[in-house]
Amino acid sequence: MDYFALLAEPRRPWLEPETLKSKFLALAANTHPDRIHNADASEKVEANRRYAELNAAYHCLAEPKSRLLHLLTLELGAKPGDVQPIPPALADWFAEVAMTCRKADTFLAEKNEATSPLLHVRLFEQAQEWVERLRVLQTRLAGLQDKLVEELKLLDAGWASPSQTGERTALLNRLEELYRLFGYFNRWSGQIQERIVQLSL
Repeated sequence: MDYFALLAEPRRPWLEPETLKSKFLALAANTHPDRIHNADASEKVEANRRYAELNAAYHCLAEPKSRLLHLLTLELGAKPGDVQPIPPALADWFAEVAMTCRKADTFLAEKNEATSPLLHVRLFEQAQEWVERLRVLQTRLAGLQDKLVEELKLLDAGWASPSQTGERTALLNRLEELYRLFGYFNRWSGQIQERIVQLSL
């Protein structure tokens, strides 16, 4: 299914979030389960199916990584392969995130084993320091993601009319690279957020 067509959006790398949300809300308004409670059973089934499709389309296109995956799948006729080595430019980030998460996990294990009330107080303070450290790392990653979004917007500007087939191929290749980069950053941010939540309990 072409989610771009379903939401009446052009098939392109960048979509304005507010425009996309407005289109989704307008299209979904007539099929929302709360609006059709007086319909017969078959109409309810069809409305629920349509609403589920619109909801899936919106959530796919609202997030850059999933939008790029969907776009590349439509353009290339197949999903990009998932198994790729980490790009050399990200090796240091991979090492930093992995080491920080490993150290946070070690601290969490110590915190979870503590039984003394005095030790709990000391570990609570250390947990807050870990939360701050992880938030700083998360903010740095978010800054890199913002740069990817800016590049995506620039690539989108040349999407509608590449002058040669080679340019279109190069553009698709770079979009695939961005898809993978968004994937790394999303995964790392999720790993960091998971530890922040555990440390905050």
